[in-house]
Amino acid sequence: MRRPSPVPTLLAFAALLLLPASVIAAPGPDEIEALDRLATGAKAELEGNILPFWMQRACDSKNGGFHAELRADGSVNDKAERGGLLTTRILWTYSAALRREPRQEFREMARRAFEDLDRCFWDIRHGGVYWSARIDGTPEATHKQTYLQAFAIYGLTEYYRATEDFEALTRAKKIFRLLEEHARDPENGGYLEAFTREWTKELPKMRRLIGSGAAKSQNTHLHLMEAYTNLLRVWPDDQLRAALTDIVGLMLDRIFDPSTNHLRLFFDEKWEPESQDISYGHDIEAVWLLGEAASVLGDEALIARVRPVSVALARATLTEGVSPLGGIYNLGGPKGVSDKDHEWWPQAEAVVGFLHAYEISGDAQFLRAAGSTWGFIQQHVVDREGGEWFLMVDPQGRPRPNRAKLSLWKCPYHNGRACMEIIDRAAALKAR
Repeated sequence: MRRPSPVPTLLAFAALLLLPASVIAAPGPDEIEALDRLATGAKAELEGNILPFWMQRACDSKNGGFHAELRADGSVNDKAERGGLLTTRILWTYSAALRREPRQEFREMARRAFEDLDRCFWDIRHGGVYWSARIDGTPEATHKQTYLQAFAIYGLTEYYRATEDFEALTRAKKIFRLLEEHARDPENGGYLEAFTREWTKELPKMRRLIGSGAAKSQNTHLHLMEAYTNLLRVWPDDQLRAALTDIVGLMLDRIFDPSTNHLRLFFDEKWEPESQDISYGHDIEAVWLLGEAASVLGDEALIARVRPVSVALARATLTEGVSPLGGIYNLGGPKGVSDKDHEWWPQAEAVVGFLHAYEISGDAQFLRAAGSTWGFIQQHVVDREGGEWFLMVDPQGRPRPNRAKLSLWKCPYHNGRACMEIIDRAAALKAR
């Protein structure tokens, strides 16, 4: 893997990125045409495929809530683990769709997710959200994963933004306070990964989320930043603002590695790295989530710090993590790409991440990269027969067989959100 030196990258863009967006050149005719193609395609994909698929196929009419799993052949497997993560992500997706367009079917889907979260996953006694439930709605895995609490905040705040249901905001605040009391590491900073149902000291066997037993992870902090950003939009609390500022600082100072221009993945409690792996999907997702957090905080100095890091992450992903087909590889490391498959969600995040890098740098190479990845999605990832997107595509662009279309992890949040972001960002860039 070719490692770009961070110093030239940061210095080359520092002066540009400190300028307000209005100083960066407006898109030319070819760029406007490319933006139009992206926005038109995203709107068609969102309204004609993603949102209808989940409304038609995800709901469990017998038991309430949502199915645990849809197999690749479209059959239901309700013996699989029912995860709170899927419910929170459906809650966010249809709340965001409702906020954009007040359609009754979006409102009903968002309400269904809100009620499912309350019935099956909300811990009345100790607060917070359970990891999983049985098909009848009784709790199964009752530990408190910090990552899931973040998605509960994210979904609840978006539901509040769409409906002004004050109970949703109240619960989001409760989870925030629980995380600050129990999950935050007062000595070393940051947030620990998992706890018992009663929020006592985390247990090692509960830490495992994406293949690591580490005490802290990039993934958890990235999504806490995302959740706290959305909460700050509707609740301008001083403690929340300080916590979000701290997380952004940790992303820049502890998690971002300036020697590689990638994000480190796993750490011990004192922030010593425990892995050299690279997740290209998380790198490119962080490109725009960092910018969003800094923007919502309204801190000009922080925005100036974030911009060159975002561009460096985007350029490293473009240089090292893009396959010949235009898709984003799964994983890399010191010796190069280590997993050449293309999972569905990094493709979605890459289009938004590259668009954001184009927006803040004016470098049309990033716009071309966004278009190339979108073309890969349309050609290889969208399931034209079964609907939605394939979970995994191999290095030759062929879908991996027997991969679930809906599961605890497979959801409408990444690709649905990407389509909404593409539409909005294309409009904003054209209006520049």
